[in-house]
Amino acid sequence: MWMIKSFINHHQSGLLSRRKSMAGSWFSLLFLLLLPLVAISLLQKHKRSKPSKRQNPPGPPKLPLIGNLHQFDGLKPHECLMKLSQKYGPLMSLKLGRIPVIVISSAEMAKEALKNNDLTFSNRPISVANQKYSRNGIDLGFAPYGEYWREMRKLTVLHLFSLKKVQSFRPIHEDEVAQVVKQISDLSSSSQIIDIGSTMVSLNSRTICRIAFGKKGDEKDKEESKEKPKRRSAHEILQEAEAFLGGFFVADYFPSLGWIDKLTGMLPRLDKNFKELDSFYQELIEEQLAKSERKESLSNDNVLQLLIQLKEDKSISTVDLTWDHIKAILTTIFLAASTSTASAITWAMTCLMKNPSTMEILKAEIRDSFRSKGKIEAEQLESLPYLNAVIKETLRLHPPAPLLVPRQTIETCTLGGYEIQPNAMVFINAWAISRDPKIWESPNEFKPERFFNNDIDLMNGQHFELIPFGSGRRGCPGAHLALAMAQLVLANLLHFFDWELPSGMKPEDIDTAGLPGISVLPKTPLYLVAKKCS
Repeated sequence: MWMIKSFINHHQSGLLSRRKSMAGSWFSLLFLLLLPLVAISLLQKHKRSKPSKRQNPPGPPKLPLIGNLHQFDGLKPHECLMKLSQKYGPLMSLKLGRIPVIVISSAEMAKEALKNNDLTFSNRPISVANQKYSRNGIDLGFAPYGEYWREMRKLTVLHLFSLKKVQSFRPIHEDEVAQVVKQISDLSSSSQIIDIGSTMVSLNSRTICRIAFGKKGDEKDKEESKEKPKRRSAHEILQEAEAFLGGFFVADYFPSLGWIDKLTGMLPRLDKNFKELDSFYQELIEEQLAKSERKESLSNDNVLQLLIQLKEDKSISTVDLTWDHIKAILTTIFLAASTSTASAITWAMTCLMKNPSTMEILKAEIRDSFRSKGKIEAEQLESLPYLNAVIKETLRLHPPAPLLVPRQTIETCTLGGYEIQPNAMVFINAWAISRDPKIWESPNEFKPERFFNNDIDLMNGQHFELIPFGSGRRGCPGAHLALAMAQLVLANLLHFFDWELPSGMKPEDIDTAGLPGISVLPKTPLYLVAKKCS
């Protein structure tokens, strides 16, 4: 198929450039916006309003009209908000343009919000980008909380990402990882430098293609490739979609100034990207339907075929699935999984290379466990304590989505002694929580051993000191799939290879700065040399 091959082979460099470009656009737009608004605010006479009787959470002073936009760093929002919370507290209020914002930066406040008041914090804020990609909130990720959302979650959890279904994907994971091991083995014979991040993104892309569409990595329809003109790859389109979801739209903060998004080109670019994505899905759907008409054998192991079956069988769910529903669900799956697992594995390798003694301990555990078997058996990985401690510690220091996915309050509630109003956007700073010195000893150091004497479970979301997959009703339904993939890939990388830095480079030279985006990848690519272990 014409887009699948290029989706698989596209590398991380495109992702880096698109995110940098989007970040630059954010600041340019903010500057252009601030200048006239501040001028207007200085010219206008603002009447003093009566003091509010409500006891709002503390926060930094707000400027007229723009609120705290001038203090919000779009490149590193999680770091920016953590610094502000250190001054104003773990429950903080901001205003971004016309949008009231609540920032939660402690495990105690997160527990009170996501466990004691989970229903109140179960909505999603509406933005220009998420409304576009969710097709007006008919997917699972951005659907407003209510009966429809509950039915969609039930459908997703029971039929797409149940534990049984995740286990059925295991042969796909193992096959794709085996191909990467062979690829690295070929490169190691000539001591070629390997871009770990790019390799992991490519692996993740292939795996998602097979899970979502049943497409193998080496499939290519030569006839279509000759007939169709060259187009952008699906991976490029999805990268741009992710950048838009993390980008700055004036209309999100100043609804009456939405025309600026047209003027700057942001809205036309968003529309173009959406149409390209829609065309990609439409082609895949037509291909599946054509196979069905030809009565070819179809496996229900891929997500698209499952969704088509759910659409045809009206007795399975109260939701009357349409093609728009299916396309919205596919977008959620792709955008949630496109770089999150690759991010976790790349950060794990980054941390291990900076801590060689930890690397040696983990290699010894993996190789001792599988030496006599010759291959990694996925079902045994959960029983390896050091491997799982390394993954937990990686997710603590580098959660794939540092601010999780924003929430919105449904009704008034009391949190930490303060009154929280409805329709407030809520950022839960998982990155700040997992680096809180009140909870974690030496919070900025990589110490997997800290997980040997505690029972923190990443899956249930009830240990609020570490919630990389969120918690409560809006927790990530694909967490089991992501964790299983991270375990399998990391175990294979360390079972078959010893890893070295390029000549002249030392562990302390490795850059741990992150790249802007919903899911954070290392800003500087991690280049390594693989050596086959004896």
